[in-house]
Amino acid sequence: MAASMKLSQFNFELPEELIAKYPTDYRDDSRLMVVNRQTGEIEHRVFKDIIDYFEEEDVIAVNNTKVFPARLYGKKEKTGARIEVFLLRELKTAPDGRDSRLWDVLVDPARKIRVGNKLYFGENDELSAEVVDNTTSRGRTIRFLYEGPYDEFRAILNRLGKTPLPKYINRDAEELDAERYQTVYASKVGAVAAPTAGLHFSKQLMKRFEIKGVDIAELTLHVGLGTFRNIEVEDLSKHKMDAEYYSIPELAANTINKAIDNKKRICSVGTTTMRSIESSISATNHITATEDHTNLFIYPPHEFRVANSMVTNFHLPKTSLIIMVSAFAGYELVKEAYAKAIEEKYRFFSYGDAMLII
Repeated sequence: MAASMKLSQFNFELPEELIAKYPTDYRDDSRLMVVNRQTGEIEHRVFKDIIDYFEEEDVIAVNNTKVFPARLYGKKEKTGARIEVFLLRELKTAPDGRDSRLWDVLVDPARKIRVGNKLYFGENDELSAEVVDNTTSRGRTIRFLYEGPYDEFRAILNRLGKTPLPKYINRDAEELDAERYQTVYASKVGAVAAPTAGLHFSKQLMKRFEIKGVDIAELTLHVGLGTFRNIEVEDLSKHKMDAEYYSIPELAANTINKAIDNKKRICSVGTTTMRSIESSISATNHITATEDHTNLFIYPPHEFRVANSMVTNFHLPKTSLIIMVSAFAGYELVKEAYAKAIEEKYRFFSYGDAMLII
């Protein structure tokens, strides 16, 4: 494979009707395309069949980050213009909750929002904020002007916020999204987008894995702007990822390392899990328990040293996600798999179907 791949190589035409607007009725009823890296064979299954590909002491590594309701709708002072504020990350959180009202956000429409502007949220303007900095063309830093206790402030944010469905789903968040745009094992609050490969796992399926003796390793990467910021350079080696917080506990590291030593199948559920694993590899090609930020951008060619299989969704063209999948499975094979997925009318993106790469 050529050393420097270009962004344009990861473009493809996708019929609009293949973008999944809603999840399947049952999580593990989505379709599953199984792609074999060794043979090039492509199979069509149902997601719950994934258990057939794993044996006792194999490991499934999952990202247990939990999505918070990050999309707020407010209005601008004086003009009353409707402004969407997408919360990315909280800044300067003190242990006592003080000095923790600063957030990096994306605003839309950005051209209307300048430093010094005030924004109001809620029916009776119960929450207000002031724009204190410009970070990017769409990005701003805002300070929420709320004097009450921190827990109260977060409760208001949670109540006013909406589930941050990606824009391409092209509908407002509904009640079902609060549950379905969240994995069944989500426990650590901090993501602004779901680690969508994990959305297919039901509680029943997790139980079946447990009964079969397959180990689950839980780690955390809080999905932020790094995962879904547009790539704007043709030469992939020039792209810089935004750093995202991740944590691999001792238990997860030990579980994965045992599977490495025993030459078992180690499956990364999603690109965020893969980035966490690849960011914490020791000199002996084992996992180190760690808590840090990663801005690792994985693109072809890349030597994956731990996971030997992967669950992923069908991704947007020209994103870091499809680029990583191509690094893992091989550019030509992924191209073929995506062409087949379009031909077979697989459902794409966050609420779409899944791919298992073995």
